[in-house]
Amino acid sequence: MILAGKQLFKSYGDLKVLKGIDIGIEKGEIVSIVGASGAGKSTLLHILGTLDNSDNGELYIKGEHVTKLNGNQLARFRNSNIGFVFQFHNLLPEFSAMENICIPGYIGKRNSSEVEKKAVRLMDLLGILDRKDHKPSELSGGEQQRTSVARALINDPGIVFADEPSGNLDSKNANELHELFFQLRKELNQTFVIVTHNEHLAQMADRTLEIEDGLIVNQDSNPN
Repeated sequence: MILAGKQLFKSYGDLKVLKGIDIGIEKGEIVSIVGASGAGKSTLLHILGTLDNSDNGELYIKGEHVTKLNGNQLARFRNSNIGFVFQFHNLLPEFSAMENICIPGYIGKRNSSEVEKKAVRLMDLLGILDRKDHKPSELSGGEQQRTSVARALINDPGIVFADEPSGNLDSKNANELHELFFQLRKELNQTFVIVTHNEHLAQMADRTLEIEDGLIVNQDSNPN
């Protein structure tokens, strides 16, 4: 199991958002998280991705008890082991696609030439190699999202978290992005946890976790 969360609780003031979540993710699995707005989906994703801390509970990623890591240790662990894809891409506008993809590798102090070779391989795999010198403003929405996927993969993370990754895309690019996740699982054995309102993507996943009122109420395996 690549990720295990045990009795995760989270409140903001008097608002109880997560009320005791137990979750396990296997290596190479694609899991979607669904639920109504305000159910706690994004809060759970941010806690699982170590972007936020739970109030109580334990989180293990790749066997590491990450809830016991301090700030600097957690930042290093996150950079090396976790990738993120966000709805609005979060690309830095002054840098090219190639530079945006390489940034997590540079932050991790990896060999720059190796990082750049990996970026080229990923851009080729994702069909955006011919756009490597273009800045985000010169890329289509789909190309920007593929760039953000490549950036998420640059450090060979054990797990990638995606928060509404197709929410800002038209239906054609959304479908292509969904297919891309499964291509990456096939070719790289990549693990994905995806928060989505897109019913089609949710049903494509190996499992769908439904959150309601801060609890997982269904964990259905999907026929593939």
